[in-house]
Order: sequence, then C-alpha cells, then structure tokens
Amino acid sequence: MNEELSEELAGADWRKAKASGANNGNCLEVAPLSGGRVGVRDTEAPDQAPYVVRGAVWAAFIDGAKKGEFDF
Repeated sequence: MNEELSEELAGADWRKAKASGANNGNCLEVAPLSGGRVGVRDTEAPDQAPYVVRGAVWAAFIDGAKKGEFDF
C-alpha cells in the first residue's frame, strides 16, 4: 500500500450501519475515499489493512446484497 493511500485511510471517516449494535460487533465499516474508491474493514480488526475497492465494485456489491444474492 502506498504512503498516500495509508494516510488517507488513517484519516478516513469510517462508518458502520446504525443497527450494528445488535450484531455483537460483527460488522463492517466503510469509508469513502478519493477517486470514488471505498475502504472496507472489519470492526473487530480496525488495525488490519482494509480492502479498497473501486466505487463500481462497491455499488455492485450493495445492489447484490439488497437483492439477497449473498443470503445463505
């Protein structure tokens, strides 16, 4: 990971779902990044390097989640 991205992630505005308290900490946090990218990390491991995906990838994931494509 380059230094510029590391600095951006360190200062990112991480947020999680409002209902996350009901999940006993089993949540993801996301942060909007420059260039339309999105950072994704595990709330239980905030010190681990997050995934960084293009905005189109994030939008496709959210669309699939809303449609139930990932339901077990």
